[in-house]
Amino acid sequence: MRKLDYAGAIREATTQEMERDSRVFVYGIGVPTWSSIFGTTKGIPEKFGKERCFDTPISEDAMTGFGLGAAIRGLRPIHVHIRVDFMILATNQLINMVSNYTYSTGGKLKVPLVVRAVIGRGWGQGAQHSKALFSNFTHIPGLKVIAPTTPSDMKGMMIAAIRDDNPVICFEHRWLYWAEEDVPEEPYEIPLGVGRILRPGKDVTVVGLSWMNVEARLAADILAKRGVSVEIVDPRTLAPLDENLIVESVKRTGRCIIADCDWVDSGFSAELSARINEKCFGKLKAPVKRIGFAQTPAPTVRELENEFYPNAKTIVHAVEDMLGLEAANLDGEDFFSHERRFRGPF
Repeated sequence: MRKLDYAGAIREATTQEMERDSRVFVYGIGVPTWSSIFGTTKGIPEKFGKERCFDTPISEDAMTGFGLGAAIRGLRPIHVHIRVDFMILATNQLINMVSNYTYSTGGKLKVPLVVRAVIGRGWGQGAQHSKALFSNFTHIPGLKVIAPTTPSDMKGMMIAAIRDDNPVICFEHRWLYWAEEDVPEEPYEIPLGVGRILRPGKDVTVVGLSWMNVEARLAADILAKRGVSVEIVDPRTLAPLDENLIVESVKRTGRCIIADCDWVDSGFSAELSARINEKCFGKLKAPVKRIGFAQTPAPTVRELENEFYPNAKTIVHAVEDMLGLEAANLDGEDFFSHERRFRGPF
């Protein structure tokens, strides 16, 4: 099996679905340009033409409304938002319109719209270009929300999202685009709403959201040297959530840390923590702990970024604290290699 990176998995899923179904098209700010949204649409304009892959004005609300109109008329649009921060301008369409049309029409109208939302930090992006905003959209009935971590999951879930008759928001952390692994060449679907255990363990469950699964794996490797067994659960889909997978894992280990790449106050991790406490209260050996952003705007200076954004070191110390272990000397560990691999442009 050949290797494919995360960006290539999105590109291949999109291309294969556009070949299979002439109703599928992709559009958004910067989609057909040289940067091709981190390479995720590279070659698609040349292959399918400007009618099925095109740029748009900087008008998020109107362009999302355009996607809604296309979807209810029988097409299957993929709308790309290069930054989730400015998807806020489209919340009227997404929350009041897109999420409600099927319900409001008694199921007569379907809205097969995929909205790709690029999230997370890059290089010094600061307060206006580094958000995730998971809970802004998982809060809304009628929207499916996915956040695949691995290339193989991304390809299968993107194909499933494109084929779904409901609106799907796909969160893509920009640091994931160069992650590589074996990915099948043929088209395949991974059902939405089904999570995955990335690493089995017995001492503590770490539920990772998007990029934080990469950090969780590094933390688990470090902790394994001390005999600590970490189970990593990747929900993959945030709405509808595979609650049973998470609950059963926490019941086995008795401990849970939620690693988020968003603010924890009133965030998705708060909702997840509440559900775990409701379903696992008698099995918990320690309170559920959340890791994420402090309740401040994101800084721009690198030295402050390294303190603001949680990473594997944050997870290691959280596990040590939960298990009552002495803090290890981590001076020899490299917690910033991923940052050096990030190639931009944003």
